[in-house]
Amino acid sequence: MHDHDSERLVSFADVLAGELPDAWTSSHHPAEGKDDLADLTDRIWDMDLVAQALVKNPLQQAAVLTRQDGAQLVVLDRPGRDGFLIAAVAPSNLPSEAFRGLREPDGIVLTDDPFHSAELVAGDLLARFDTALAQVRYNAAGIQPSQPDRVVLTWQPDGSLAAAPVSEKAAEVLAANGFVRDESGTYRLSGDDTTVQARAVRAIGPQLDAHGIAVALQHPSGRIPPTATLPTPSPVPAATRASAGRRR
Repeated sequence: MHDHDSERLVSFADVLAGELPDAWTSSHHPAEGKDDLADLTDRIWDMDLVAQALVKNPLQQAAVLTRQDGAQLVVLDRPGRDGFLIAAVAPSNLPSEAFRGLREPDGIVLTDDPFHSAELVAGDLLARFDTALAQVRYNAAGIQPSQPDRVVLTWQPDGSLAAAPVSEKAAEVLAANGFVRDESGTYRLSGDDTTVQARAVRAIGPQLDAHGIAVALQHPSGRIPPTATLPTPSPVPAATRASAGRRR
C-alpha cells in the first residue's frame, strides 16, 4: 500500500468524521495490522456493494469512524476507481441470534469530496444504520419493538420494564412516570420498588391513551402474550349496576 494512498484515505476520513452529525473520531488501520483488518472484514455489516468489493479486493487498509456511543463506520479505498466506500460495522459484543432476520444496513459509494460525502452518509447510511443498530440491541435485550401508535413494555430478567423505540410524545409520558432513557435509546423503569413500578404502569395507560397510543405488556420469553394489556379497573358487578339503575 503506497504512502500516498494511506495519506489520502486518512485525510478524507478525518474530514468526514468532523462533518458527520454528533461527535466522531477517525482511526487508521494500516496493512501491517492484518489481524485487525481480518476482524474488521468479518464485522462489516453489508451483503451488497461493499461485500462484493471485498471479494475482488481483500481489505488492505481502512479508516474506522467511531461515534461517542460506540457505533462504527468503516471507510475503504476503491482500487483503480475514484471515491471511497463506506459501510457500517456490526457491534461485536452481541450474540449472533440478535442479528437473525435483520436486513444489513448496506454501504454506499462516496465521492472524493468529504463535505458532500458527509451529506450522503447523514441522509442515507446513518439513518439505516441507527435503525438496524437499535433493532439488534433490542433483540439482544429481548425487548419487543414498539410502534408509533403502540408502546410495548417488555419485562426484563432483573424485574425492570423496557420500551423502545418510542415516539417523542410517548417518551415524555414514560419519562414523567419514572422511565429513564439509556444510551441505546431504550426507556427503562426499575423494578427495585414494585409498588412504585406498579403505580407508574397504571398511570401511563390512560396518559398514553389520551394521545391515541395503546400500551401492551410483553415477556421476552413469550409466556405473556404480546397482546396482553395493562391492568384496568375491575368491572362493576352486574348486581351493583342494576341497583344503581333502580336508584336513578
